[in-house]
Amino acid sequence: MSVEIKAPAFPESVADGVVAIWHKKAGDAVARDELLVEIETDKVVMEVVAPEPGVIESIFVQVGETIASEALLATLVAGEVASPDRASGAPGEAADAAAEEDRTRPATDADEPVPMGPAVRALLEEHSLNAPDVAATGKGGRLLKEDVLAHVASQQAQQERPASLAEQPASQPLELTGPTSERIEKRVPMTRMRARIAERLLGATQQTAMLTTFNEVNMASLMKLRKQYRDQFEAVHNGTRLGFMGFFVKAACEALKRFPEVNASIDGEDVVYHGYQDIGVAVSVDEGLVVPVLRDADFMSIADVEAAIYDYGVKARDKKLTIEEMTGGTFTVSNGGVFGSLLSTPILNPPQTGILGMHSIQERPIAMNGEVVIQPMMYLALSYDHRLVDGKTAVQFLVTIKGLIEDPARILLQL
Repeated sequence: MSVEIKAPAFPESVADGVVAIWHKKAGDAVARDELLVEIETDKVVMEVVAPEPGVIESIFVQVGETIASEALLATLVAGEVASPDRASGAPGEAADAAAEEDRTRPATDADEPVPMGPAVRALLEEHSLNAPDVAATGKGGRLLKEDVLAHVASQQAQQERPASLAEQPASQPLELTGPTSERIEKRVPMTRMRARIAERLLGATQQTAMLTTFNEVNMASLMKLRKQYRDQFEAVHNGTRLGFMGFFVKAACEALKRFPEVNASIDGEDVVYHGYQDIGVAVSVDEGLVVPVLRDADFMSIADVEAAIYDYGVKARDKKLTIEEMTGGTFTVSNGGVFGSLLSTPILNPPQTGILGMHSIQERPIAMNGEVVIQPMMYLALSYDHRLVDGKTAVQFLVTIKGLIEDPARILLQL
């Protein structure tokens, strides 16, 4: 029985996707739920798995092709197979003979085919190259067209380079009229996610009246509280670690309730005020910055917030975040301090009108009660859309967060 394998249903916010990598090829045996192909959209990488065991019959889209929602990707001949890890040929005696040959033939590196597309294979033949000789930079070790072109260019540069001093005839002087070392460049296409991030960031700077206000917060009280209860917190909450993000998210929720303009968004000629706090938390991954959302963060405990942020971080690294988990959000918190950032101006995440930037904690001299003392200080930044949020509101919002963090008991008592 032939089973159709289709792309996932994309939400309305995602127009299409691109086939990033095939983990299987036609004729391969697969097990149920085994990963077949990855689809890259402008927000997430979606994985398509085998609905049941069988053998890949045909593949209809190649790597790099743009596909629509629920597009037909491949067909699968359903049925139990002896080994899902071994590629299978056509059913019948031919497949049995091929399998027997695989068992008796000694394994070599050449037996492992390099994944590539038809265009890359043609390019290799054109330049009389073997795939294993070219460094592959694509996902899963896939050989790209750019890899072959870069290899060819490197070979040509080696041939055109003047002979070394040892190779120069004694009668010919060595000329050093140009650079003696290679200056290698590599051109690769921008991923859809990175392109979408660039588009949104550029749009935020061009379509909003973005302004940033700054303040600093004394972290001494919060650090003391964290040190005092960290081990007990982790033991009670099943290994969840007590960090600073939980307090900042809860402080942001309280401030958003006091200043609803920062929690609002502009929709055409209308202002939409949100009666809930869905806080986006910026998470950095290799492909760029993703912002999963904590739904109804106001009703979450600090332990819930910390656990959810940790889970989102793991999902982001494993490319398991869903579009639903990154859709929406009424406000964003970004912590550049984990990378050592001392001060920055975070960019809005439209259609939101505010984003809070946290930074690294540094001991600095400050004046307290007429004396100069050394305290752990953090700079805070609030970028906001001046079309909706006035400067006075933005400053008061940031001062509110400062007060809550410097006296964290107020967060728990909602004061």
